[in-house]
Amino acid sequence: MLIGIPKEIEAGETRVPVLPDGVKKLVAQNATVTIETGLGDSLQIPDSAYTDVGATVAESRTALLGQADVILRLRKPAIEEVAQLKQGCIHISFLDPFNEHALVDAFAAHGVTAISMEMIPRITRSQKMDALSSQANLAGYAMVLLAAERLDRILPMMMTPAGTITPGRVFVIGAGVAGLQAIATAKRLGARVDAFDTRPVVKEQVESLGAKFLEIDLGETGQTAGGYANQLTEAQIEKQRQGQTDVMANSDIVITTAQVFGRKAPRIITKDMLAAMKPGSIVVDMAVDSGGNVEGSEPDKEVNINGVTIIGYRNLPGRVAQNASQMYSNNLINLVFDYWQKDTGVFALNLDEEIQKGCVITHGGELVNNVIKNARKPAAA
Repeated sequence: MLIGIPKEIEAGETRVPVLPDGVKKLVAQNATVTIETGLGDSLQIPDSAYTDVGATVAESRTALLGQADVILRLRKPAIEEVAQLKQGCIHISFLDPFNEHALVDAFAAHGVTAISMEMIPRITRSQKMDALSSQANLAGYAMVLLAAERLDRILPMMMTPAGTITPGRVFVIGAGVAGLQAIATAKRLGARVDAFDTRPVVKEQVESLGAKFLEIDLGETGQTAGGYANQLTEAQIEKQRQGQTDVMANSDIVITTAQVFGRKAPRIITKDMLAAMKPGSIVVDMAVDSGGNVEGSEPDKEVNINGVTIIGYRNLPGRVAQNASQMYSNNLINLVFDYWQKDTGVFALNLDEEIQKGCVITHGGELVNNVIKNARKPAAA
């Protein structure tokens, strides 16, 4: 099988899907690898770094897409590119299959086996392939540094002859992978950190990082089998808002990471809540790309609302692109290697196997993923 790796072309994308070290590992496993010229430009990696480890370089993107048996990339393709793919090929990337219905249908119509990196099951064996977690981890770090740079005060406590500076206060809403990393990073910078999550089970993790866990009685909440937060009722969201407002009023930085897998992000901060914050405070909305946690946040913009800056940048992992690329590249390679047959140089498909059953979206001209099939069904009246 020929593995093709096209260059990421979405505006503002700084990450690279596969680094030279990943290509070296593929070649060592009897894979034939072709990259699009300029693949590593955003990280100043020359084509020669790839050819030195055994890859060939394609000058034509169209030719690469049309010849490759396996496509490895980061972003979902433009729908126009699907028709350029080789029929029967395997395409692996983030796909947003819950929302990109037309793209999924195009993959099926063209006979492409589409594998979604978002849909890798959260089981022990697949942790090494879990790109959502690897990228969220770096986003949590980047959010805190971004907010700290925008803030007009320092985060650590300082005792000086000129007086004592009290520590800055950071409030993290959502203690998943990104939230926990945000807590850890803020603590390393010397901040006093409060955190909230709808899942009481994460309290111990929050406190182990040195943060104070805000307890709000929301009734039954829990989490999914995959560890994601369940969607709250409107009454629960309102109660959450009330409990958070007092903490926000005393916070210098608020970071929101609340997302419900496959659904629109919950609106957990309203403009009324922002009005309770001190002028000069910073709010970072990690969920801006899926609807936003914060009223008034806008994708890829910084918005000032009554003196409070709302930051809504979408590609937060791209702000630490070298490490984000390293981790995503490893995620991709680990996925490929779990099903790669070295003797024949083939990616073995088995839709009954647990991981593939979870992440293969289309195959053989059909939508085969049961989770996506069920998500498309009309809601019961």
